[in-house]
Amino acid sequence: MTPEALAALHAQGFSTPRPWSAAEIAGLLASPGCFLLGADSAFLIGRCVLDEAELLTLVTAPAARRQGRARALLDGFLAEARARGAARAFLEVAADNVAARALYAAAGWQEDGRRRGYYQGPDGQKTDAILLSRPL
Repeated sequence: MTPEALAALHAQGFSTPRPWSAAEIAGLLASPGCFLLGADSAFLIGRCVLDEAELLTLVTAPAARRQGRARALLDGFLAEARARGAARAFLEVAADNVAARALYAAAGWQEDGRRRGYYQGPDGQKTDAILLSRPL
């Protein structure tokens, strides 16, 4: 998928935090250690640096949700991070993203902290970021 197609899909899945632009996605994918998994209706961008992996974004098109795509991508992220030598994985998720938080909890991610008012939605409302991690 092109950065433009990825950005369009990202916009379908996110309003808080704001969707990423094609330029932001292209920049990330060109940076060292970043990788893309998925296509068409769901994708994930991750990054590995030394022995740490970070899940940067995971999005599924609304019409393709609840079909196991996000879980398969998450499993793929963990496998790719291990293959790249990571020992621990990190991510952050909006506190009000109940579905994502349930997915991560079911996959063994644990809460490490919170960034108060980290995300700002289109209506100006602020939402906390929940910091999660898990060993690999």
